[in-house]
Amino acid sequence: MTKAIFRSLAVSLGLAWLGLSSPAMADDPVVVELYTSQGCSSCPPADELLHQLAARDGVIALALHVDYWDYIGWKDAFAHPEHAIRQRAYARKAGKRMIYTPQMVIGGVDHVVGNKPKEVAKILASHRAKSNPLKVQVELNGRTLRVTAMGSLNGAAEVHIVRYSPKETVRITRGENRGKTLSYANIVQSFETVAVWDRSSALELETRVKGNQPIVVLVQTADHGPILGAAALR
Repeated sequence: MTKAIFRSLAVSLGLAWLGLSSPAMADDPVVVELYTSQGCSSCPPADELLHQLAARDGVIALALHVDYWDYIGWKDAFAHPEHAIRQRAYARKAGKRMIYTPQMVIGGVDHVVGNKPKEVAKILASHRAKSNPLKVQVELNGRTLRVTAMGSLNGAAEVHIVRYSPKETVRITRGENRGKTLSYANIVQSFETVAVWDRSSALELETRVKGNQPIVVLVQTADHGPILGAAALR
């Protein structure tokens, strides 16, 4: 059995271990952010796992490529400095001093090494066992995106709009992964905060969008706290 086949099997078994092979509630999704890099030799198994998660109902899987491995010989064309900034903010919020790849942040609160499928599955199962605080709905009419959310909580929340590319394949010729052709899922191209909602009344928001890439809307407690609700238009 080759290493690549073994990794793929381990990913599938890890998800099935806690029942994640069956669909979750599509209207109450769990958000998984993978911080990854094409220049990281430990990342391909996590990238494979994200493919598996991206194909499942009830999970919004996003790959945020970071640029801090670019210096070791391969520049990740999908990387944005803002992704590392977001990852560092998560680390500060959690009282951690370091960031790393591959890292998954689940629901905005739980941090896990992204190439450990059983640990990822366990955390996902805990999120699936409870409902999101907010029900987020999105509707696209032409170029106008309408976002609504229902729920009652204290404090401010941020509304993020994320656009991503569903799949890209890259031949890597330098760095730790040189000689490999790797496939990536749900690669974040833009991550924009469009509003701050004080939650004193129901959220109703309209904003203009461009392009044809899939859209994800995240409503997240301000200052990189828990993700309260999310919705996707694929």
